[in-house]
Amino acid sequence: MQQIAAPQIPPMSAQPQTFAPNLPHVTAQASGQGDLLTLDALSLLAAFHRKFEPVRRRLLDDRRQRQARFDAGTLPDFRADTAAIRAGDWKVAAIPAALRRRQVEITGPVDPKMVINALNSGADCYMADFEDSTAPAWDNLIEGQLALRAAIAGSLEFTGPAVDGQAGKRYTLRPEPERAVLIVRPRGWHLDEKHVLVDGEAMSGALFDFGLFCFHNARTLATMDRGPYFYLPKLQSMEEAALWDQAMSFVEAELGLPHGQLKATVLIETLPAAFEMDEILHALRDRIVGLNCGRWDYIFSYIKTLRGHRDRVLPERAQVTMTQPFLKAYSELLIKTCHHRGAFAMGGMAAQIPIANDNDANSRALERVTADKLREARAGHDGTWVAHPALIPIARAAFATVVTGDNQLDVLREDVDVSAADLLRPSLGTITRAGFDGNAEVCVRYLAAWLAGNGCVPIHHLMEDAATAEIARTQLWQWLHHGELHLDDGTPLNFALLERALIGLPSRLRATPIPGSDRIDAAITLLVELTHANTLADFLTLPAYAQLP
Repeated sequence: MQQIAAPQIPPMSAQPQTFAPNLPHVTAQASGQGDLLTLDALSLLAAFHRKFEPVRRRLLDDRRQRQARFDAGTLPDFRADTAAIRAGDWKVAAIPAALRRRQVEITGPVDPKMVINALNSGADCYMADFEDSTAPAWDNLIEGQLALRAAIAGSLEFTGPAVDGQAGKRYTLRPEPERAVLIVRPRGWHLDEKHVLVDGEAMSGALFDFGLFCFHNARTLATMDRGPYFYLPKLQSMEEAALWDQAMSFVEAELGLPHGQLKATVLIETLPAAFEMDEILHALRDRIVGLNCGRWDYIFSYIKTLRGHRDRVLPERAQVTMTQPFLKAYSELLIKTCHHRGAFAMGGMAAQIPIANDNDANSRALERVTADKLREARAGHDGTWVAHPALIPIARAAFATVVTGDNQLDVLREDVDVSAADLLRPSLGTITRAGFDGNAEVCVRYLAAWLAGNGCVPIHHLMEDAATAEIARTQLWQWLHHGELHLDDGTPLNFALLERALIGLPSRLRATPIPGSDRIDAAITLLVELTHANTLADFLTLPAYAQLP
């Protein structure tokens, strides 16, 4: 059968280069940025922008056109023009030794304390996140790049603040063999970096994060046999995956690294991408290691993609678990697709954090984590995510009861037969007042913290990031804009209900110190604007980003 090749870029020199001096304009200042934004680093960023920005813009326009078709009544489906890829007999490249065991991965932002704790956590891998759990304030981005560079060099240290006259706690890295393998998640294609202008245009946040990290660390990691490795977020199509492949090929050529040195795992966290798993693997087949069930963003994308379809309204978030038929189908299709192609199928996030001073509640929460991780292992996933170090032994024990080796690539799940209808199946459930009010509170608390520069926020014993806040925000919009919906007690779902949920929040939240308490009013204003808009905004972080300094 004829093979369909992923789009390619023209071949480039394999020798390291000093780049042209037509440099980007950096509009902000942060401690240590001069050490990162050298002339050659800026030249690489400029070359990135000029080569790939037109393609990125075109692909973002493709997203808008695709969404317009869904809004007009079309439903997502598998592509007819890529049937040969799905039917073809091909495999992805071999998985490097450092990534063959990924049973437990911890995720989190890129501040120095988190980087040290995550690398020391005992997890197999640490996903250092410039995306959903990092608010992209300029100081955060520069601090994160510096922290990762120091961690790779083995020199990262951090001292906490002094308490009651006592010196702050000192954090240092364990020896390299005892650290988790580093995987970096840059921002998605939809996000700009407004502080770096090339030819007067803001450059892609994804290419800024990726390019700067590679410039300073790619060669070092290659010599350590540690990649570099990346998680790629929020892709919607094989063409978007192909753009990442081209960007990685560009870096390899410019830095003198062999083709395929950079490795990627793609998060399937949008509904359109679920219909292109084979195609995404194929577009990145020389370097992809696996796909990941990004469940929270996937639920958010399901709501957003099907926002015009009243028959697809979801119940409250707590009821949208992985046992819902559309999520079970998505998970099982991912496992079958990945293992058929020789790639890993990674499971989703456990967002729970320990509950202090309530042993019974903590035990129930940890039982839910165990059950979720056992479900993933028994389904055939090769590994899973946790948000807190305390969950690592729980997740590892769950996988150990099922998995005898490093992974489950031999579990082919040939029993799985998932149709488009299965991926789109409506969910049964209810909307309670607690669920409605909880969504409003999560949105306000998360947005307030995000506007204050904190992208990862503990709320009611769950580690909330942009993905979970997006579920809450889009659910509110969906419930309010599809008429004649009611709470389970018969109360109409309308804007008066939202107003009642919001009116007492400022005084209640300020009574107990929370991150971003001085931004609560701004968060409420933004949430009201987003929920009242006639069209569901693509991402809450886009208007929120405009409010960051």
